[in-house]
Amino acid sequence: MKFCPKCGSLLRIEEIKGKKYFVCHNCGYKEEAKREKMIVGERMIKDENKKIIVFGKGEELSQFPVTKITCPKCGNDEAYWWVQQTRSSDEPPTTFYRCKKCGYTWRSYG
Repeated sequence: MKFCPKCGSLLRIEEIKGKKYFVCHNCGYKEEAKREKMIVGERMIKDENKKIIVFGKGEELSQFPVTKITCPKCGNDEAYWWVQQTRSSDEPPTTFYRCKKCGYTWRSYG
């Protein structure tokens, strides 16, 4: 996930003339998406290949917010966090945490 530096909205990845860009649908901001900053995975949705962005253990997460929470693996008290809707829309979203020290990722269900 990456957020717009102008308005704070979530940026989406779009392919324009063969290049990938982070695009803000709120204010129109656009920047080229560097491949070294992201890992692109594929997931089957309704028999179509859809591209999604997933972040690996060594990825740069500096644009994510940080919270005070204890890592269950190393005991560190700071972690990056993000929210995703992983279940049906009538269920609460899932909050993911990644430890700033050891990189361990865990989740919390609404």
